[in-house]
Amino acid sequence: MKMKRAAAIMMVSVMALSAAGCGGSSDTSKDASTDAKDTAEEKEAGETDAEADAEDDAEADGASGEGGASAGGDLNYADITLGEDYTDLTATISLFNHRTDLESDDYKGTKWSEYLAAFNEMYPNIKVELTTDTNYADDALMHLQSGDYETIMMIPAVDKADLSTYFISYGDLDTMKSQINYATTWEYGGEVYGVPSTATTQGIVYNKKVFEEAGVTELPKTPDEFIEALQKIKDNTDAIPLYTNYFAGWTMGAWDAYIGNNATGDSTYMNQKLLHTKDPFKDYGDGTHAYAVYKILYDAVANGLTEEDYSTTDWEGCKPKINNGEIGCMVLGSWAFPQMEAAGDNGADIGYMPFPITIDGKQYASAGADYSYGINANATDDEKAAAMVFVKWMTLESGFSYNEDGLPVAVGDDRTKLAFEGVEFLQDEPSVEGEEDLLNELNSESELNINNGGDSKLQAIVEHAANGTKSFDDIMAEWNEAWTGAQESAGVEVTEE
Repeated sequence: MKMKRAAAIMMVSVMALSAAGCGGSSDTSKDASTDAKDTAEEKEAGETDAEADAEDDAEADGASGEGGASAGGDLNYADITLGEDYTDLTATISLFNHRTDLESDDYKGTKWSEYLAAFNEMYPNIKVELTTDTNYADDALMHLQSGDYETIMMIPAVDKADLSTYFISYGDLDTMKSQINYATTWEYGGEVYGVPSTATTQGIVYNKKVFEEAGVTELPKTPDEFIEALQKIKDNTDAIPLYTNYFAGWTMGAWDAYIGNNATGDSTYMNQKLLHTKDPFKDYGDGTHAYAVYKILYDAVANGLTEEDYSTTDWEGCKPKINNGEIGCMVLGSWAFPQMEAAGDNGADIGYMPFPITIDGKQYASAGADYSYGINANATDDEKAAAMVFVKWMTLESGFSYNEDGLPVAVGDDRTKLAFEGVEFLQDEPSVEGEEDLLNELNSESELNINNGGDSKLQAIVEHAANGTKSFDDIMAEWNEAWTGAQESAGVEVTEE
């Protein structure tokens, strides 16, 4: 990503999945496929077979193991057989991620220390040094910009065209599709640069006991029904109906994730149609699309169905509060579900409901990759091999996605604790060729930053709704104007939807 765009992104409060930056030393780094190409070109230029063999031997000395090829050559995820390959490899690698809760002694699920200990039972000579960060998205951006970043990190929102600058390929797309779900999430040029840590859906985490005590007998399926349910919670319980998590900032950006599949039932909307739609924030009049999603937030705040003082919300503190019934619900991805379950003694009271929008009588939910593991393109050959072994172990052997109430990542694994009865899961279709980075461009130009750290615009909705300083329709009109201006600047062909 060019520094100009990185600087633009730094101007917003960046949420998870929303950091980007430039690696300073990446000019001298090449992924495995580039190395192989260079070797072939050198032979064509007159390199002797003996010289080529000597170089191949030197590369092979860089890592132990057979299947999966040498770390300095064609290192491929699909070729690695866990427990057989690279068992003699000795390496120390670093892992940077956002799951600080898995380091807490109070976490009731599987902790990082337990995962790493289990990994070392199979690979005792690969040491994984762990760093977690509550401000991961911002700090991940700084790490990438420095050029000195960890062996494995969760991929921030870099331009896909720049993926090979920062990370190595796990293999070609067709091969990786046979290995993992959501392989297209971090694919570019036919190569896959990210393996999901888990996969999530988009809904609402809620306290089942609070809803029952409030007299909500059926889960709401429309915006009006949801507001009615919140009102019942306010009238009949002591719980905060909807907790905004305003103060944390990044938590508010979660609302952006619902304007695609959940609000339209169209898997091409987010990455394709939105880019070309005229006035995507207009009122469609049927309780669907982005207008309906954001209006739920505005109406809840305006009607006093959220916390009394939005400026005092506390992300870590909200977890035990919803667990013990002080909060009715929160709009967050399913990744938050296990955290709320594990935050107290009332995990059985925590549920996860579909987002309350219905399209032609049916509900939909997005299913997609959560943060994905990327392997540092600047790492040594041994480190790259060790990192890929660890990522594959986390995917196939650790049970991480299941433990964290996620959807399965490995192809053939159907284990999940999530079940949305009657709800159809949809995966966002990728951008059309040539438009892979157009959403980033429109986000930067409009400063709306949809699914890209756009928490400030959601915080503004809360502020205007609470203070009565701007109507919801006025806010949406401003957003449409900003989006139109960005489309014009980018020369985008606009269509009515």
